[in-house]
Amino acid sequence: MCGDKEAGEARYKKTCINCHGPAGKGAASYPKISGNEISYTTSKLKTYRDGIEIGPNSALMIMMARPLTDEEIVNLAAYLKDAKYK
Repeated sequence: MCGDKEAGEARYKKTCINCHGPAGKGAASYPKISGNEISYTTSKLKTYRDGIEIGPNSALMIMMARPLTDEEIVNLAAYLKDAKYK
């Protein structure tokens, strides 16, 4: 499953951009999340969705990832892999 980059970007702009900034480049204490392989981002988001803590902002990420579907996760990962400022 490759994911739909456009759908991923639209989903990213709904919530993720508020902490991770434009194109996932990071903002304040929130890390850069763009440029990773799709499998890496997919794994991280599914881990958070499962309620597993894996970093300092885990509580926030678990809350944000819980409602994501598998399709949304793959789309977000596809978008973030090559995300650029527009």
